[in-house]
Amino acid sequence: MTVEGTTERVLRLLALLQRRASWTAAELSAELGVTDRSVRRDVERLRALGYPVHAAPGVGGGYQLGAGTRLPPLLLDDEEAIATAVSLRLASGGTVAGAGEAALRALAKLDQVMPPRLRAEVRAVHGATETLVGPGVEIDAELLVTLARACRDAVRVRFRYAARGGDERERTVEPVRMVTTGRRWYLMAWDTDRDDWRTFRLDRMREATATTWRFRPREHPDPVAYVQQSVTGAPYRYVARVRLHAPPARVRELVPPQAGRVEDDGDGWCVLVAGGDDLDWLAVHVARLGFDAQILDPPELREAATRLAHRIASMATPD
Repeated sequence: MTVEGTTERVLRLLALLQRRASWTAAELSAELGVTDRSVRRDVERLRALGYPVHAAPGVGGGYQLGAGTRLPPLLLDDEEAIATAVSLRLASGGTVAGAGEAALRALAKLDQVMPPRLRAEVRAVHGATETLVGPGVEIDAELLVTLARACRDAVRVRFRYAARGGDERERTVEPVRMVTTGRRWYLMAWDTDRDDWRTFRLDRMREATATTWRFRPREHPDPVAYVQQSVTGAPYRYVARVRLHAPPARVRELVPPQAGRVEDDGDGWCVLVAGGDDLDWLAVHVARLGFDAQILDPPELREAATRLAHRIASMATPD
């Protein structure tokens, strides 16, 4: 095989190792169409380039790309390079503590090695985009990395968690996915102590560490839907269900996912589910949407809307 052919195969091997946590030699041989011996040689070539490829012997063994003493070059295809560059540009105004300066440094390095055609595409996307950033809670980048690795490697995480009332307890969970609403970050995980799924706000976590306890991933709800349901209802004193005469898509444009959940009710109607601690506040925000509305739950919200209507009517009545 030519030098070009060997180089291409080594790059394909690197891409496979970056795709998932572990591969057996047989799996890599099948993917690359070569012998186990060729796979071993290509692994040695990657190690010589600075990629720490770990090998575990035995039937259950395999190859895994580990962390080394230095960061070797990354292998990105065109789509990944564009997505990474755009994300780094947006990260400077994000909610990850300390990410702004680091994102700019990484972007400068990536921009230096990107082909001119890709660099032009990235700048076109950035030039046509404006970011509206509202007040959010900054999250430690190290915490994000710890949880992301635990989700990927299916290992339990232990941390101290401050509940809404202020009580702080140690929790041990089996993490599945992180979900961000733009203002806050949440972790969906199986709580081993409560034997049920739970949602955790990352800004309430302290001393998070990944354990060596691996778990078998279990069937789970859709993380985005589960977190949305949790943050729009469970933390609040009141959970309102209001039927609106409007298409669901139109209401979703007006109500961010962290503020309410919109369900299709057919015939041009939808149901908005939103939580709050103040009934007057809920009534005002429903009225401000500007659609015909029917309050389904709770009954106290109907009473609050009636009182609010009387107050507004009296304000409009001349002396």
